[in-house]
Amino acid sequence: MAVTAAQVKELRAATDAPMMDCKKALVQNDGDMSKATEWLKERGIAKAAKKADRVAAEGLAGIVIASDFSKATVIEINSETDFVAQNEGFQNLVKDSAQEVYDNQPADVAVFNASAFGVSFGEAVNKIGEKIELRRFGTLNADATTALNGYIHSNNRIAVIITAKCDSEKTAQEMIPFLKQVAMHTSAMKPTTLSYKDFDPEYVESETKGRIEALKKDNEELARLKKPLKNVPQYISKMQLTDAVMAQAENDIKAKLKEQGKPEKIWDKIVPGQIARFILDNTMLDQEQALLNQQYVLDDKLTVAQAVNAHAKTLGGTAYITEFIRLEVGEGIEKKEDNFAAEVAAQMG
Repeated sequence: MAVTAAQVKELRAATDAPMMDCKKALVQNDGDMSKATEWLKERGIAKAAKKADRVAAEGLAGIVIASDFSKATVIEINSETDFVAQNEGFQNLVKDSAQEVYDNQPADVAVFNASAFGVSFGEAVNKIGEKIELRRFGTLNADATTALNGYIHSNNRIAVIITAKCDSEKTAQEMIPFLKQVAMHTSAMKPTTLSYKDFDPEYVESETKGRIEALKKDNEELARLKKPLKNVPQYISKMQLTDAVMAQAENDIKAKLKEQGKPEKIWDKIVPGQIARFILDNTMLDQEQALLNQQYVLDDKLTVAQAVNAHAKTLGGTAYITEFIRLEVGEGIEKKEDNFAAEVAAQMG
């Protein structure tokens, strides 16, 4: 039968499929709009075009850890809705995809998508009926003297893997359980980098100005409410605490002790603690974003680096964190705010 331009336009509006595919679908189904729509969906044509502009910010993380802790992989697969993320088919897709990445180590997402598994991944997505995509993944490996472990949060939205270099095979094996605790810390505390040494100096400088101004404004409000004021630091990262800065800090501490009439013979018992306090007060960026410099959640008297070192010492060895990967579902994705009323109005226009 003859297909009208109006029918093609209607089917295109409903499916976002290409114009020629809409025409073909209508011809194949004698102008039946419902059957033409199903025809496009069965071939994945409607799905691909219709969902291209949707935002997939929900989903699940996946993790695979070797039984001998020699290798681990984490992945993030996004969906549009949390409802689909709870679907058993989607959960199996995440599990199978994590195993595929672990086994075959594709160079990137494009290579994954082009693989035989990637093609079947696409077919599975069509059946689920929502925009779903593998967003990112990462793998860490461990040799004989490297400890490795990982953790996935109970909501399956945060996955972490982590490695630590040790002095011996014995220490590496005995550090594995402790590394799971560090991975749990990493899950909760959201570090973005390993050490303050990884920060860009320009980033630290810009963050310093902004954070100090924000604290000053907070204190204006606290003063108005007659509440205790927050400490306003001079610095926010150990990157800024040069030898000259630390020497000045020590001189200032000693000058204050002298002013307070503290006997000079006891200064050596007081100064180290006050230096430690100065460092703590002036490294807020490190404590927020650098894993090794964060206060360890299971013992906040220690940094993560100190906690790892202390635990290794109890085992008769040494260890230090070398790498971690933390994936949180939807992190950094700007969710699209749908205006349903405006959408209906546009369709009616």
